[in-house]
Amino acid sequence: MITILVVDDEDSIQKAVTAYLKVEGYTVYSVTHGRQVLPAFQRYKPQLVILDVMLPGMDGFEVLQQLRRESEVYVLMLTAKSEETDRVVGLTMGADDYLTKPFSPRELVARVKAILRRGRSAALNTDSILHFRHIQIDVQRRVVLRDEQEVDLTALEFELLKTLASYPGVVFSRTKLLESVWGYDFYGDERVVDVHVGRIRQKLESDLSNPQFIQTVRGVGYKFEDEAP
Repeated sequence: MITILVVDDEDSIQKAVTAYLKVEGYTVYSVTHGRQVLPAFQRYKPQLVILDVMLPGMDGFEVLQQLRRESEVYVLMLTAKSEETDRVVGLTMGADDYLTKPFSPRELVARVKAILRRGRSAALNTDSILHFRHIQIDVQRRVVLRDEQEVDLTALEFELLKTLASYPGVVFSRTKLLESVWGYDFYGDERVVDVHVGRIRQKLESDLSNPQFIQTVRGVGYKFEDEAP
C-alpha cells in the first residue's frame, strides 16, 4: 500500500487532493503546519510527500531541507503560479516535481502516478560498478566515489549520473533523460534536467566554469566524459 502525506494549509485543496488520492487507492495523511511535517513523516513513513511552499510555522523549503537530511522520499511541491523562482529553488533543493496553483486534482493524481512509476530505465548498463579514471559508481550500493572520496548525491541525482555514465560519450537529449530517469509520463519542464545537472556538477566538479565529467552539448543535451582506468 502506497502512503502519501499531503501538506497544505488550505482546507479546500487538502480535502480535494485527499479525496482524489483515496479514490485511487492510496493511504493518505495530511497536516497543515510546517512544524507538523517531520513528526508526521516519521510516524507514517510515506512514499511521497505533497508539499506546499507557503505554510505557517515553517515554509515548504525549510521542510524540504529537513526531509532531505534523512530521506530520499519523493516530493511533489505546490507553488504559486506566478512564482517561477519557487519552482527553481524547490527543484534545486531536491524536489522531484512541482505543480503550480491553481491545478486540477486529476492532474495532481497523474503527476503522483508518474512519480511513483519511476522504475528507472531497465535498458541501462547493469554492471555492478562503473569504473572510470576519476569516478566509480557502485550501482548496487548506490555509492559514487570521486577520486576515492564519497560524493553525497540524492536518489534522483544518482539516477541521472548513472544514466549518463552508463554510456560514456553518448549524447543524451533532455527529453531522453526525462524518459530514462523521470519516466515517460513526466509532466514537468525540461529545465528540471538542467537544475539537477547543475547540482551534480556542484558536487563533482572542481571548476564549474569548465565541467570535466558532465558536459553540455549545445542545443542537444548532455554527455558523460571520463577516461577508463
